[in-house]
Amino acid sequence: MAAASPLILLLLASGGFVALVVALLVGALPDENAVRHVLLGWASPPVVAVLNVANLAGDWRLIILASLVLFLIFPQARARWGVWLGLMIATPMAETAAKYLVGRTRPEDLSFGFPSGHVTAAAAFFGAIGYLAAALPSRGARLAVRTGAVLVVLLVALARVLLRAHWPSDALGGVALGLALASAAALVAQARPGEDRESGTPPSAAATTSRI
Repeated sequence: MAAASPLILLLLASGGFVALVVALLVGALPDENAVRHVLLGWASPPVVAVLNVANLAGDWRLIILASLVLFLIFPQARARWGVWLGLMIATPMAETAAKYLVGRTRPEDLSFGFPSGHVTAAAAFFGAIGYLAAALPSRGARLAVRTGAVLVVLLVALARVLLRAHWPSDALGGVALGLALASAAALVAQARPGEDRESGTPPSAAATTSRI
């Protein structure tokens, strides 16, 4: 991942999230009932069964356990453990604050739904994985990990709508907020001493990547 990538993603994701928040606060977001109705039409029993499994990828209990695995797999995650732990702590706090700021209820109950907590958590965690994948030794491995991370986030977002827990914009807001937070964490990790500024990885990992 190039050094500019986290900054570009931060600007795009945070801009999208702010735009959604403003649209919701001023009542400018179009009616989502039609879009939600179309998506719910996909909710056949086999699809719902798959999405119930995918939904677990946004569960904080699973993400906490997965974070431990993350530290085992990626040496640069261990080297900057405070940054990534801070991301996992800041994400639910930011999501909860946004819920109370916007105050938008879910489609089928009165609890606040924007942004989706599951989607925010998944986007933050798998966004971090996409950044950390820069240190993997081969282009194929990096592509596979990043593609898998994107697919998981998309499945969690779709699951939250098809399982009737959220509006589509709740899921979009979760993606935007989670990616913004992951990008901010990546920028902080890049700024720490001893890290290669061009690749966002430790010098040893950057050297390995440059030979691929």
